[in-house]
Amino acid sequence: MMSDYDLSYILNELGEEREQYFRAIAPPIMQTSNFAFKKVDELRKVFEDEYSNYLYSRGLNPTIDILRKKLAALDGAEDCLVFNSGSSAIFASVFANIQSGDHIVSVNKPYTWAQKMFDNVLPRFGVATTYVDGTQIENFERAILPNTKVIYLESPNSWDFALQDLRAVAELARAEGIVTICDNSYCTPLYQRPIEMGIDMVLQSATKYIGGHSDVVAGVLTGTRTMMKKIFDNELLNMGNGVSPFNAWLLIRGLRTLPLRLEHISRTTRKVIDYFKQHPAVEEVIFPLDPNFSQYDLAKAQMAGACGLLTIVMKAEKMEQIVTFCESLRHILMAVSWGGHESLAIPRCASLQPEDFNAADREHRMIRFYIGLEEAEYLVADIEQAFAAI
Repeated sequence: MMSDYDLSYILNELGEEREQYFRAIAPPIMQTSNFAFKKVDELRKVFEDEYSNYLYSRGLNPTIDILRKKLAALDGAEDCLVFNSGSSAIFASVFANIQSGDHIVSVNKPYTWAQKMFDNVLPRFGVATTYVDGTQIENFERAILPNTKVIYLESPNSWDFALQDLRAVAELARAEGIVTICDNSYCTPLYQRPIEMGIDMVLQSATKYIGGHSDVVAGVLTGTRTMMKKIFDNELLNMGNGVSPFNAWLLIRGLRTLPLRLEHISRTTRKVIDYFKQHPAVEEVIFPLDPNFSQYDLAKAQMAGACGLLTIVMKAEKMEQIVTFCESLRHILMAVSWGGHESLAIPRCASLQPEDFNAADREHRMIRFYIGLEEAEYLVADIEQAFAAI
């Protein structure tokens, strides 16, 4: 794990060669599309290997490189690519490691756009996906086929926070020559470092905690330099989905305060959980580092923290009760995503038609909360008055 000394160096100094830009404290936004050369030989060398120098900001850019160095170091990885969204990072990491006729094993209910890629896009190229309950290593063992090339993980998942034993899955995959990819958006590198556990590639939505201010969309992918160059030369340059210099600059700014924000969010989240656990309208609180969580021991072993995402299961006989509660919140916003300054709520039933709601299905009664930077008392008061409105 990183020491506080290492973390301070990464966030505040790594990659920032201030002598090259007038000793400015904040790095410049190198807002250029193009880079010029004085010698034909220099241009030829970059044509042969665009990963070695600056040619065109669709690929490499000095501002983006500062961010890449920091994010790779946070993950304990050799290298990093930054995309224009988390979905782009997912697509590139998977697409780079499969070909027609291959097979993928994925955890159940991954991020929506990962599942749509597995279900709708990849079958057009003859690639099949098997979904498994990732809480048991035996399920991965049974799902692996001779043509399995990728195991896709998301630990914790973003609704019920199901975990995978990352070390066990990495060991199994390595023995079979299978590439492992883990979505680490929930924890960030500060609270979980899958590469240290043997995972090949780690991705996260930088839109969330890395940016931290709900004003930038981006995705991060880390792994070996060889794999990152392979993806850069093919998927990233062909799809043109790298991050912009300005958004890279915003992410650098977000990184400066990441430890402080996660500490505040985690502390507030505990207080909100304590309130939910005693409320008579709440059947269950789901949070990985709660002692009642079914995989609590694994969570403690793999995760240094759990940030601000939690789910409650409401006691509700009708969908209208959940709708009334969510629509009565005055300060907690109803929206997707998480990781910004603002607290959020999203009901599972928003993806259902009213006639499909089934109160006997606990998933239909789930509401996911993200706890932001507001004070706990402010949020609890808002939740309390929303309960009173039912």
